[in-house]
Amino acid sequence: MKCEHCTRKECSKKTKTDDQENVSADAPSPAQENGEKGEFHKLADARIFLSDCLACDSCVTAEEGVQLSQQNAKDFFRVLNLNKKCDTSKHKVLVVSVCPQSLPYFAAKFNLSVTDASRRVCGFLRSLGVHYVFDTRIAADFSILESQKEFVRRYRQHSEEERTLPMLTSACPGWVRYAERVLGRPITAHLCTAKSPQQVMGSLVKDYFARQQNLSPEKIFHVIVAPCYDKKLEALQEGFPPALHGSRGADCVLTSGEIAQIMEQGDLSVKDAAVDTLFGDLKEDKVTRHDGASSDGHLAHIFRHAAKELFNEDVEEVTYRALRNKDFQEVTLEKNGEVVLRFAAAYGFRNIQNMILKLKKGKFPYHFVEVLACAGGCLNGRGQAQTPDGHADKALLRQMEGIYADIPVRRPESSAHMQELYQEWLEGINSPKAREVLHTTYQSQERGAHSLDIKW
Repeated sequence: MKCEHCTRKECSKKTKTDDQENVSADAPSPAQENGEKGEFHKLADARIFLSDCLACDSCVTAEEGVQLSQQNAKDFFRVLNLNKKCDTSKHKVLVVSVCPQSLPYFAAKFNLSVTDASRRVCGFLRSLGVHYVFDTRIAADFSILESQKEFVRRYRQHSEEERTLPMLTSACPGWVRYAERVLGRPITAHLCTAKSPQQVMGSLVKDYFARQQNLSPEKIFHVIVAPCYDKKLEALQEGFPPALHGSRGADCVLTSGEIAQIMEQGDLSVKDAAVDTLFGDLKEDKVTRHDGASSDGHLAHIFRHAAKELFNEDVEEVTYRALRNKDFQEVTLEKNGEVVLRFAAAYGFRNIQNMILKLKKGKFPYHFVEVLACAGGCLNGRGQAQTPDGHADKALLRQMEGIYADIPVRRPESSAHMQELYQEWLEGINSPKAREVLHTTYQSQERGAHSLDIKW
């Protein structure tokens, strides 16, 4: 059996049926287990099935497969239960960071406003024993701001001899893994070097927040709640940043669906709680988002910044124009009758493959592309927008899109804490530490002959 995105003649991954046969059928729910609150270590494993894979090129090695088996709720509950033991030397500070695209799912799932859903999830996690609950918007602020500067630099450096454009976003781990493992150079040379929000959040929690709390990074167990399974792979792929002293930025990634399942099996009559911030006792009063229809909004924010920085044009509203389909859209800026900026959003692997083919032929007219592996964007991640039989839940997706669109937009430049963090944490905006913490490099394998012979 092969994944619909597979680029090989045979696939080494297990089928969904294979996995289901290996899952214990008698694993009890948290509420059933001895009636003792917090004893969840027998919860059934959450698995990444073949149908969930968005970057399938036999890319999960045996070692990664073992590590992925630990990226589930059982590992989360292991730490919760460990914190109840008398040996305090083994206790961990439990931190959970929630992606903004997960909140519309919880709002739709529990029939709440997005703010109330955020408070409900936070309150529930705290009732389990989680010490801090953050959202990842501040990490996305860093990712967007660094991407803005990099695009302007690439635009100014671009020439026939040094083709630095188009710049392709690097926030989606499914797309980045596909580019590294399948496409290789010269495609990876076009990837933005700014780290993804998940990677930045790992550094914020394990470096900045750890310092504020006088904790070593290994004393923190950091869980990410995200809409897609590829975030689990990203947590493994990141490795061990030097600033974290041998600790991963994210110790465990759980999908929105996994958290919802835990909530449904637990006690939902808990007291709601406001989301924490990285800044002392301050709390998040209301939910805001970046300016993207179903993503962190790199395209819109970078487009506005580039228009102002390069052409002194103020763009208030970014107008999208659908081309081949609703998942391939274009945004342009004209000056004196000439198109000076041409951006695109390419969601889903069919659009990505068309983009790559044209790019390799030199017939791709765009300066910048926001690339996401999931058709429909991050809201349609397979960790949340799924029916029980594993198909896309279109009705749920439409509901989430409406909820997400109603969330107020906050531009990253308006964050009151960004300049403070750049100075106190990173020693300046363009410092060597900022470069080390906020940027990355890419691994490129030799491209096989099969990588452009994909039948879609």
